[in-house]
Amino acid sequence: MIIDVPLMRLLQIVSPALPIGAFAYSQGLEQTVAEGWVTGEAEARGWLLGLLESSFATLDLPVLARLMNAWRDGDALAVTRWSRWLLACRPTRELRAEDRQLGAALARVLGSLEIAEAGAWTRRADVTHAAMFALAAVRFDVPAGAALAGHAFAWAEAITAAAVRLVPLGQSAGQRILAAAGAAIPAVVARALVLPDEELGAAAPGQAIASAAHEGLYSRLFRS
Repeated sequence: MIIDVPLMRLLQIVSPALPIGAFAYSQGLEQTVAEGWVTGEAEARGWLLGLLESSFATLDLPVLARLMNAWRDGDALAVTRWSRWLLACRPTRELRAEDRQLGAALARVLGSLEIAEAGAWTRRADVTHAAMFALAAVRFDVPAGAALAGHAFAWAEAITAAAVRLVPLGQSAGQRILAAAGAAIPAVVARALVLPDEELGAAAPGQAIASAAHEGLYSRLFRS
């Protein structure tokens, strides 16, 4: 079996050790626990898989694919357009701030790895995590399908880690949730790669409500 360099670079940019602060965000999950919507493993798994299929599969991943195409084509206007469009689709202040902060942090990491285009994005208000992840994937020659799968798994891993701390859940329960996400991701990626522009969007009103309410949560562990 041949292990290639792009695979190693993909593992690097999806690693929890990547210093971008993803551990600080729950994307509204903290509020769902406070409200009693998520009280155990079954609800946490349902929450994650629901977001994966109704939001991540139809918004984040297909936009990531388009951003990769734009970077590969050297189309700076398309990169900007899709990054701004993705930010505009975030329904709350906290979710927009999360995307910008993760994107800027990843831009700084990529700059330290000598990806020159990343430098200017550390200061841009329209930076997103997906835009910088797409840049890294293209410069590291990661195939689109693998990049989307890695991005989805890293997102699921972060949400699972938040659920383990918040509900709280045991580590074994967390691994069962992550296994369920891993089983769903291949079909989600396949759908995202062929989704036409007119079908892009998210349908996650529960997350939007939870995220908006989280802004006023008195005591919290997470920034979103």
